[in-house]
Amino acid sequence: MLKLSRLTKSFDPTLLFRDLSLELVPGEYVAVMGDSGSGKSTFLNIVAGLDSADAGEVSLDGESINAADDDTATLWRRRALGFVFQSFHVLPHLTIAQNVALPLKLNGCDATNIRSRVSEMLEAVELADRHSSYPRELSGGETQRVAIARALVHGPRLILADEPTGNLDPATAETILSLLASEIRRNNAMGILVTHSDTAAASADRVLRLTRAGLQPHAI
Repeated sequence: MLKLSRLTKSFDPTLLFRDLSLELVPGEYVAVMGDSGSGKSTFLNIVAGLDSADAGEVSLDGESINAADDDTATLWRRRALGFVFQSFHVLPHLTIAQNVALPLKLNGCDATNIRSRVSEMLEAVELADRHSSYPRELSGGETQRVAIARALVHGPRLILADEPTGNLDPATAETILSLLASEIRRNNAMGILVTHSDTAAASADRVLRLTRAGLQPHAI
């Protein structure tokens, strides 16, 4: 279970949110919407342990994430987290296949399994023919799909996606949203999708809106 308990975050003097709480059970997938500047990306970074809240706690399966030391937090992210960053963060000096393989290599997977899983994920994001390409040779939408494949390739327990369909055409976006949902359910993982898109949000099990008072149920 992912449990967020009374998280508060501000950038003086602006309060982003106060007493934010949320629980996710394995297999559950939620979408978080909110106005620009409401702190959605900051919220995801706090859940991932990449930023700290002013108060409150984040725990996964009963283990505190924000109380962990840097080495423990890094190891946890490597094994349990898949993060689709809004700005992609693909490595320009690696091929597409090498970028996607990176989480598997860091987790000590053998070469045969790496090749098989990378091929599977590139096929799933419709980039099977670009495995030897470099990021500079891709469009923004293709680069976004590389980032999504890399986030999912190691079967993480927790998937965080920050506007993962922002650069995709409607048909490709539908494919990616279906992939996110299916990977979450197949691996009995948990997922949080941050989006401005009603269509993207509708792919989740429930939709929440981020406000200064925390997360509130939201109808679309």
